[in-house]
Amino acid sequence: MQGAQSIVDTQSVPLNTDNSASVSGHPAIVDAFINMYQQLNKDNLFLLSQVYRDDICFRDPMHHVEGMEALTHYFANMYQNVTHIEFDIKEVVISADNQQAALYWTMSYTHPKLSKGQLINVEGMSQLKFSDKIFSHRDYFDLGQMLYEQVPFLGGLIGLLKNRVAK
Repeated sequence: MQGAQSIVDTQSVPLNTDNSASVSGHPAIVDAFINMYQQLNKDNLFLLSQVYRDDICFRDPMHHVEGMEALTHYFANMYQNVTHIEFDIKEVVISADNQQAALYWTMSYTHPKLSKGQLINVEGMSQLKFSDKIFSHRDYFDLGQMLYEQVPFLGGLIGLLKNRVAK
């Protein structure tokens, strides 16, 4: 599925979050999650509560956030300076018990202070645990690819180190 420019797209579509199987064969909450991330932006963060439980536990390589209020604040801060973001979902793997999913994706984003405002692509994976809604979301991605390598001096230094280690 190709992602939408969620910062630009401010239209909201109601999300189907019941846990029945959808047309894709995934639990409906997984499709609702994908749909939400295709349209999520700073103006519609209320969509988070349609797929996440109030006691959501969210982790990524930089943050550990617990609860809907903290998660909404986290996304509000993240979207504040991002000028473009989209997710291209490459693969979805559902556990045999239909209570977990792994989503493999490429995130493309621009930030005016990183990589001279040019598009940055980051490959990653999200592990979701859910019942009626998602109660655990953990993202795995290379923080260097997302951030450190995009900072002018630091990016050059990391590139130098990678070349030395590869020899």
